[in-house]
Amino acid sequence: MSKVIKGGTIVAADRSYVSDVLIEGEKIAAIGEGLKGDTVIDAEGAYIMPGGIDPHTHLEMPFMGTTTAETWETGTFAALSGGTTMVVDFVIPGPDGMLAALDTWEGRAARQASGDYSYHMCITGW
Repeated sequence: MSKVIKGGTIVAADRSYVSDVLIEGEKIAAIGEGLKGDTVIDAEGAYIMPGGIDPHTHLEMPFMGTTTAETWETGTFAALSGGTTMVVDFVIPGPDGMLAALDTWEGRAARQASGDYSYHMCITGW
């Protein structure tokens, strides 16, 4: 099933221009004028641009006996609401080491995340 986003202003790195975007599956298949698809989204007067990436998040992060209030569910939902489609979260290892911490973070993210995600591994002990 294909979608066409019609008549929006595409914001690229070097310019802005009005055009259509054809999406097939989950990928952009073409950018141009007069594109056709199964579903049409009218984007006249709206901007079409890549989603943002937040490279510095602290979702459900334990720190000094507390835990940050933002969960993977609420944090990624809020990010998507503002146009950020990916977060890169800090992984803080505990006494079981870095791989165990990564497994813990992945368990939370896989259950709750609404968007794309990755991690920063923090080295907190030597």
